[in-house]
Amino acid sequence: MNTNPGLVGRKIGMTQLFDDKGELVPVSVVEAGGTVVQVKRVGGPDKYAAVQVGFGPRKKSRTTKAQAGHFAKASVEPLHDLVELRLSDEEAGKLQPGQKLTVDLFKPQDVVDVIGTSKGRGFSGVMKRHHFKGFIRSHGTHEYFRHGGSIGTRLTPGHVKKNQKMPGHMGQERVTMQNLRIVKVDPENGLLYIRGGIPGSKNGIVTIRMARKGQ
Repeated sequence: MNTNPGLVGRKIGMTQLFDDKGELVPVSVVEAGGTVVQVKRVGGPDKYAAVQVGFGPRKKSRTTKAQAGHFAKASVEPLHDLVELRLSDEEAGKLQPGQKLTVDLFKPQDVVDVIGTSKGRGFSGVMKRHHFKGFIRSHGTHEYFRHGGSIGTRLTPGHVKKNQKMPGHMGQERVTMQNLRIVKVDPENGLLYIRGGIPGSKNGIVTIRMARKGQ
């Protein structure tokens, strides 16, 4: 198959490998794969080209009737996670529902983008959340070391600006890390070893695609 829509995977954790030069390389280990559940074409009812990929088994007792019908249409068992990947119409035409996708789509030294959900950090202040410098700690400063300072003016514009950096919930957001290099591919165990860290916590679901920039 010439096309590479990408894969869905589960982050197992991090470890280290020695590369060809004998240098120790930190890597993230991802159990990756997927099954094509739906193919969308430009000429179809959706008017755009994409492929829906499922990953991980789902209990039938946890599957709704609508979901069961969706999977039955593709003649696949219920899957836990569904991710849609955009493709060109020509590439989408080479895929069929029920087709298995494996780590063989990638090879060592490929440059990829990894998309996942970052770890949740709870409610955080502006110094941790937005990297504010903080206030001076001398000349009589009292109980005002980690505050954000003024957030607006009285007359003009007379309100707090949209997207003003303030304390709030940190993390648990969709994050894309670009231009990460694949160090090793293990087809036997369905594993990808990607240099460096990737978004999310252990067992988090990630999407791996060929890099859009910096190939």
